[in-house]
Amino acid sequence: MERGHAMLKEFKSFVMRGNVLDLAVAVIIGGVFGKIVSSLVNDMLMPPIGYLMGKVDFSNLYLNLSPVSYASLAEAQKAGVPVIKYGFFINTVIDFIIVSFVIFLVVHMANRLQQKSAVQPAPTTKECPYCLSIIPIKAVRCAHCTSELKIV
Repeated sequence: MERGHAMLKEFKSFVMRGNVLDLAVAVIIGGVFGKIVSSLVNDMLMPPIGYLMGKVDFSNLYLNLSPVSYASLAEAQKAGVPVIKYGFFINTVIDFIIVSFVIFLVVHMANRLQQKSAVQPAPTTKECPYCLSIIPIKAVRCAHCTSELKIV
């Protein structure tokens, strides 16, 4: 019983770490984002692309592996014939390219923001060249050794 309690406590500690929670949120948001991109590709981009390519509906492109001919993918599937649905594959590849590009843009923007925030602020102190004490940057005389300093 004690061992089970310790393992449960360790599991709770593991799950409550920040990076595990962040990962869980990212997976959930990523799944929803994937659905949005799939809808964008299938419902918004592919119809005009298909129209421009001679009114082709990519989702209906298939290769029939049986000797019997069928007018549409739906008919072939209803008959239970083996088919290669390369139109769906084309949609999935376009999905992947768009998702990859959007992720690239997000990471690129995050890197740029991180670089901007990493800029060091201007120093407010300097070292006295005579006594090596730390003094304000605008000082013209060292407060510790009273040496006169060159203004830079």
